[in-house]
Amino acid sequence: MKKALLVDDSTTLLMSIEGVLKKAGWEVRTATGGREALATLAGYKPDLIITDLNMPGMDGITLIREIRKLPQTRFVPILMLTTESLQAKRQEAKAAGATGWLVKPVQANALMDVVRRVVPGA
Repeated sequence: MKKALLVDDSTTLLMSIEGVLKKAGWEVRTATGGREALATLAGYKPDLIITDLNMPGMDGITLIREIRKLPQTRFVPILMLTTESLQAKRQEAKAAGATGWLVKPVQANALMDVVRRVVPGA
């Protein structure tokens, strides 16, 4: 079973994306911020991480930089899911180590299409 970590300060969005992934057979853990996500990763190796950009405390780009420092998540695909569509932010996220970018709201089929592209065997 593939495993995912979802990071977003919106519990509604977390529940929505979690539902889509669980329906597709994924095990899902959630975190409401960057610090919680990093604590979760201390004992969990997901096959995919999806994070929001704009969160209190630690933004998604900073979180990606921190995730990329960890040996167990150095090569795990990370998708940025955000309302932002500025090219400069996309480039900053990519430079930090993001694998892809999705703009909210994202349809379930579009999300799963991207997931299948970035996670082998998904």
